Amino acid sequence: MPHPAPPESPAPQALRQTPDALGRFGAFGGRFVPETLMDALNQLSEAYEEAKADPEFRRELEAYWKDYVGRPSPLYRADRLTKFSGGADIYLKREDLNHTGAHKINNAIGQVMIARRMGKQRVIAETGAGQHGVATATACALFGISCTVYMGEEDIRRQKLNVFNMRTMGATVVPVSSGSKTLRDATNEAFRDWMGSSKETHYTIGSVVGPHPFPMIVRDFQSVIGREARAQILEKIDRLPDAVVACVGGGSNAAGIFHPFIEDAGVELIGAEAGGRGGKSGDHASSLTQGKPGVLHGSFSYVLQDDDGQTQDVHSISAGLDYPGVGPEHAYWKDAGRVRYESVTDAEALAAYGESARQEGILPALESSHAIAQAFKEARRLGPGKVLIACLSGRGDKDAYEVARLRGEPIQ
Repeated sequence: MPHPAPPESPAPQALRQTPDALGRFGAFGGRFVPETLMDALNQLSEAYEEAKADPEFRRELEAYWKDYVGRPSPLYRADRLTKFSGGADIYLKREDLNHTGAHKINNAIGQVMIARRMGKQRVIAETGAGQHGVATATACALFGISCTVYMGEEDIRRQKLNVFNMRTMGATVVPVSSGSKTLRDATNEAFRDWMGSSKETHYTIGSVVGPHPFPMIVRDFQSVIGREARAQILEKIDRLPDAVVACVGGGSNAAGIFHPFIEDAGVELIGAEAGGRGGKSGDHASSLTQGKPGVLHGSFSYVLQDDDGQTQDVHSISAGLDYPGVGPEHAYWKDAGRVRYESVTDAEALAAYGESARQEGILPALESSHAIAQAFKEARRLGPGKVLIACLSGRGDKDAYEVARLRGEPIQ
């Protein structure tokens, strides 16, 4: 496997011209996979480029987004959260109102449609919080394709409702007992499956991670979030927002809402990573703010590593953010200085979960609660008269059992 070059600072004017033909975002991205997967990745790249150029594919995808997913998702002015924060006006991009309750369905339908074009009879996926697993199981049920989802045993414990929903829709959920029994280990198992079955199987990666072309494909499908938000805020206030905030684990909802704003220099872009229990190694999942460049799951990006370069165990209250790496385009944006990444602790996210419920009657996913907690800080910093959009990437009913357990009020 070739040794990756150290990252270089990319030119800001090239931000929307990525990735290059080799799948690189500046020094990040690329393909670091066994030779057995190169044919499958080349086939996927070719199929995706053909689909993008096919007006019928685009028409069908947009029809499913509109009539099945329920797009466009609303852009909601959260007056009581604005009053609570005491600063900028807070708008919420309501991806939680999508069918299946999260932004993950935008990408899952697109990728399963591509799998169908390639003639694949089987789809596999990995999932942490379960929303990508549910979205993939949903798309496979919709198109009549066999579905297998890998999920860590710890995440199965935290996300029982989503496991039940996946199985009800006909998916096989495979528990992963290795390592920390979370998303990283589920991803390892999904890659092992794909290496032995790529001729008949498509691997629907759920975030902007993995080897090229996955980070580009997932970003492109999720950019519908940012395109809608940009048009909706212009319609509502006749100008662009002062800031956009989104949570970042692998980084798919953040890439989706940031990308259409990336050349709007007057719009601050802020990613909220999982600060967990604090800054000590193993207690957080803040890959961009505390990681180092390295290779994880086929891509070169920021990775949490020990002194020997081994991937570290991580922690987050949110199963969807409990991952030691991040998408390579986020690494590129960080080094270019275009996006600022901050850490939000478990306690801050739990508090934001409660405030959103009490102030607006909205239960956000624990992932999204990180974005809302950071939005409070940014709104106070910006002050009255400014406008901020936070991406509410998913709904929190899946997390109710875990929040209740953490509060010492277990649901019977």
